[in-house]
Amino acid sequence: MDDPILNIEERESINAGRWFSSLSPSLRHDILRCAYVKRCKDGDLIAARGDPPEEWMACAKGAVRVSSTSLSGKQITFTYVEPGIWFGDVAILDGDRRTHDVYAHGETTILCVAKADFQKILSQHVEFYEAMLRLQARRIRQLFGLVEDLNTLPLRSRLAKQLLHLVRSYGVPSLSHGEEIRIGLHLAQEELAQLLGASRQRVNQELKAMERENAIRIEPGGLVIRNRDALLRISEADH
Repeated sequence: MDDPILNIEERESINAGRWFSSLSPSLRHDILRCAYVKRCKDGDLIAARGDPPEEWMACAKGAVRVSSTSLSGKQITFTYVEPGIWFGDVAILDGDRRTHDVYAHGETTILCVAKADFQKILSQHVEFYEAMLRLQARRIRQLFGLVEDLNTLPLRSRLAKQLLHLVRSYGVPSLSHGEEIRIGLHLAQEELAQLLGASRQRVNQELKAMERENAIRIEPGGLVIRNRDALLRISEADH
């Protein structure tokens, strides 16, 4: 059942988002004033490819998997949206239908702004146009970086970069092992492979190699980063 308000931790995640925190207090207030909360269970469909855009959304807790399925039935995962990140605005801005399927990954809280309210805020805040341009520009830079990595880096380096990204977004410091950091987002190796556009077998081989080098530790509950500097060296090895 939906809870009408964000809890303190969820509210902090939204307010701490790099893009959202750059907005003026009045714009942030107007966005939050008309926003409503949805709480989703693991695997719940949040939005489907081909749907008309009805909401602009942000992840407040958990993660959101953005994916599509090829004609042959192969699942392709593009990204996991972390707390504090807004998404779903492209279809609202261009008036076309949703381009991807969006699922909850784990227990997830979504903050939503209806399309009509999104457009109303645009009409009332010139600043909102500039902010949306900055948001799209950042995404384009990230996309260019991903395409460049896909075409120039071996899987080993791309995997190391992905693990470093996940530990920045979902890192949980170890209380008993000094500098070790656990990746709080639990991804099966198949899910990690989809994210990298590789087979599960190849990703498994590279993870085991990194484990032998003491860069990571593979546990039943997920991955632990033992040496971030070692991962960084792997990610930059073929630049």
